[in-house]
Amino acid sequence: MTTVVKAPGEAAAERPGNGGPGEDRGRRPDGVVLNVFSHGFLAVWAALIVLPLVWLALGSFKTDAQIGGSALTWPARWNLDAFGRAWDKGIGDYFANTLIVMVFSVPLTMLFGSMAAYVLARYPFRGNRFIYYFFVSGAMFPVFLALVPLFFMVKRFDMLNTYHGLVLVYVAYSMPFTVFFMHAFFRTLPTAVHEAAVIDGASHTRIFFQVMVPMAKPGLISVGIFNTLGQWNQYILPSVLMQPQTGSDPERYLLTQGLIQLQQQQGYATDLPVLFAGVTIAMIPMLVVYLSFQRQIQAGLTSATLK
Repeated sequence: MTTVVKAPGEAAAERPGNGGPGEDRGRRPDGVVLNVFSHGFLAVWAALIVLPLVWLALGSFKTDAQIGGSALTWPARWNLDAFGRAWDKGIGDYFANTLIVMVFSVPLTMLFGSMAAYVLARYPFRGNRFIYYFFVSGAMFPVFLALVPLFFMVKRFDMLNTYHGLVLVYVAYSMPFTVFFMHAFFRTLPTAVHEAAVIDGASHTRIFFQVMVPMAKPGLISVGIFNTLGQWNQYILPSVLMQPQTGSDPERYLLTQGLIQLQQQQGYATDLPVLFAGVTIAMIPMLVVYLSFQRQIQAGLTSATLK
C-alpha cells in the first residue's frame, strides 16, 4: 500500500472554510447565477427606459403612416420639418415660459433650502427638531390636497397666471426635500473646519457661503438636479395656477401644459410627428443636464454615507 504524504499547506487548502478548491467550486455557481440575474435585470430595466425614448425620437422624423406601422422602423426621410411645425405651433413660447420660471425657482430653492438646512444641522436651539420635522412633513403631504386652498391663496395675492406666483409656489413645493437632503449632508461635514472659521473671526454668513457651501458642493449639485427635474416635469401646479383669468390675460403656459394644448389643437387633423417632436424638445434639456452631471449626482448621493 502506498501512502501519500501531503504538505501542510496543501492539506489546509483543501479543508472547508480555508478557501480551498472544493470551497471555490461550491461557491462559484451561486456567484454566476447572481451575476446573470442582476445583469439580466439591469438589461431589461435599461431596455424599458431606452426603447420608449428611441421610439419617441424616431417618431419625430416619421409620417403618420410610418408611426402607425412598425414601432422601431427607421424613418424613410430624415428631416426636421416636424420640429419646425411644433415650434411654430407654440412649443417655442412654452419652452421660454418654462425657462423663465426655472431660472428663478431653482436657485431660490437651493438658496433658501440650503440655508435652512445648514442652520438646523449645525446650530442647536430650542424648537430645532420641531422645525426640521415641520419641513420634512411637507414632503409627505400630497400636493393634490392643497390645490384648492393654494389656488385661493395665490388668487388673494393677485398672482394667478404670473411668473413670480408660480416661482414662489415651486420654491415652497421643493423646500421639504431640499431641507431633508441638505440637512443630512451638512451634518456629515467636519466640525473642525467650522470651529476654525469661528476662531478666525468669520461671521455666520461668511462661514456659510465661503466655507460650508464649497464643502457641500456635491450635495448641492445632486439636490439641484433633482429639483430641476421635478420642477421641469411639474404639471398639476401650472395647470391650476397658470390659466388666463380674463380675456385680455395672456397665455403663459409651460411645456407640460403646452404639450396638452398641442394635442388638443390637432383635433381630427392628426399630426403625430409634431406631437412627438414637441415631447422630444421637452425631453432633450433634461437628458443633457442629467448626463452632464451624473458623476456629481452619484458623488453627492454616496458622500454622506462614506464619511
